[in-house]
Order: sequence, then structure tokens, then C-alpha cells
Amino acid sequence: MQALASTLRAGLVALDLSLSDAQIDSLLAYQALIGKWNKVYNLTAVREPGDMLTHHLLDSLAVIAPLRRQLALMAPAIDAGAIRLLDVGSGAGLPGVVIAIGCPDIRVDCVDTVGKKAAFIQQAAVALKLSNLRGVHARVESLTDQYQVISSRAFASLADFTHWSARALAPQGVWLAMKGKYPADELAALSPDVRVFHVEHLTVPGLDAERCLIWMRPVDREA
Repeated sequence: MQALASTLRAGLVALDLSLSDAQIDSLLAYQALIGKWNKVYNLTAVREPGDMLTHHLLDSLAVIAPLRRQLALMAPAIDAGAIRLLDVGSGAGLPGVVIAIGCPDIRVDCVDTVGKKAAFIQQAAVALKLSNLRGVHARVESLTDQYQVISSRAFASLADFTHWSARALAPQGVWLAMKGKYPADELAALSPDVRVFHVEHLTVPGLDAERCLIWMRPVDREA
């Protein structure tokens, strides 16, 4: 555990991300919880603790600074005290649970069509005492709540992601898609009703792979 904690702290420095000792402990406890549930429910194919730290925790943590910057830009139009984020196809809670730990001021709902995965998120919320986290067993198309940010990580094509979740996007909301390589084909297939307003390339500590964030919003909601 000490080696994992050291690697995590070094990764946070590389990401220029400041988290408290309690948040770091929560992240490690969350990874341990994934490992425990994984023995029965197969939440992730990545099972070695060091790989899980890099491919899951640090990969998800890399989105937090960009998310904070985007929310700061949106601040004049949204109530900072009522920010809600929906993580679509969240699986084991990546990046949703990591965001809930790193950004306690954001209410995070993790939606998945697989009941055992939504149940895991609920258990993580209880075990880690995350009052801002909720697991939702549903299809995203059926949701009626509104969210300022809707995120996904390796969930679906950009066209499907934005189409399926459009009804849940708040009037001033944005989509945040975590991708590997620059998804040129997916971008070309996007609906003309969706505009990409920022593409951000990420460097994940210890991970020798391309990562990028695709930020989008509906064309009819632009200022």
C-alpha cells in the first residue's frame, strides 16, 4: 500500500493536482474496493494494483484540472453550489468516483445499464462516505434530471454519447468525452447540432499512451 501511495502522490505532482491526505486515502481505498469486488463481478480487466493505479486512478485524475478550469469558465452562467455531473456508462466508476473524491463540491451520478456496476457505485459511496456520489441503474436515455457536465470514458462513439444523453444536459451544460487517440472519424460523424469547442491532449503519469478530452455543447445553446 505504501508503494501505491508513493506512486499516487508522485502522479498528483506530475498532474499539478493538490489533494488532501484524506482524498488520497479515499482513492486508494476505492482501488482496493474495485479489487475486492472484481473477484466476483469482473468490474475491470485490469487487475494488477500498479496497473490499476496508472490505467484507472491516474487516468481519471488527469481530467480533474481541465474540469475545474471549464467549470470556472462556466461560473457566471451556473450556480457553483449546485453543479451536477453525470458519468455515462460508468462501469466501476471511472472517472465518476474519482471526480467525486477529487471534487467534493460536485454532485456525481454514475449511470450504468448493468445493475451490479450501479450497485458497486452505491457501495463505494457508503464505504468511502461520499455523500456527493450516487449509482444509478438505468439507460441514460431514460433520465429526466439535468446535469451541467455529462462525461464518458471509453463508453461509445461521440455521436451515440451525445445523442443518448442530450435530454439530460442542462441548458448551460457541456459534454466531456475521454478518448485515447484523437478520434477523427468520430468527430466527422458528429451531428451538426453538436459543436466541439475544445480538444485537450493529456499526459497521464506512467502511461505511455495517447489521451485526449473532447469538449462539446449543443449548437442551439451557444451564447
